[in-house]
Amino acid sequence: MEEKLLKVGELAKAVGKTVRAMHLYEEMGLLRPVSRSAGGYRLYTPEAVSRVNWISRMQDMGFSLPEVQTFLRSWESSENGPNGMRHVRTVFEEKLAETRAQIERLRTLERDLQASLSYLELCGSCGPSHKQTDCGCCDQPGHDPLATPELVSGLARSHIDVPLTSLTEREEGTS
Repeated sequence: MEEKLLKVGELAKAVGKTVRAMHLYEEMGLLRPVSRSAGGYRLYTPEAVSRVNWISRMQDMGFSLPEVQTFLRSWESSENGPNGMRHVRTVFEEKLAETRAQIERLRTLERDLQASLSYLELCGSCGPSHKQTDCGCCDQPGHDPLATPELVSGLARSHIDVPLTSLTEREEGTS
């Protein structure tokens, strides 16, 4: 049984991309049609769906299209399969290390945001006479000025070298 070839528009629809993206992938050598129809349409095998999904996954890992192109060319130009796959393994090991480091940074950010939100739950309990400059380092009930989360304490005026009024005047052009 002969496999059905996909026109470029059918391929684009199957992978949720634009026809222009398919053309770009072809221009970059990331995707190759097997032939053209009598009407001049590019025709792809069903395996092209896997290739486009692979390109998307590589982009999800942080590769730009030129980097995907370089990666693919390096793999294709390897002198043999084991060397090519060694290269793939090295690149994936590096990406895994980067991904784990990014996950740890995001976990730290998550903890910082949770601590800040917990701290901010108590805000609003102070009187309306307090100014923003009092925030981020106050000693209102439940707030410990020495344990203020960094995302909140960074707002405190004591961390700003230039007085706020000078900044406002410069922005308005009155300085």
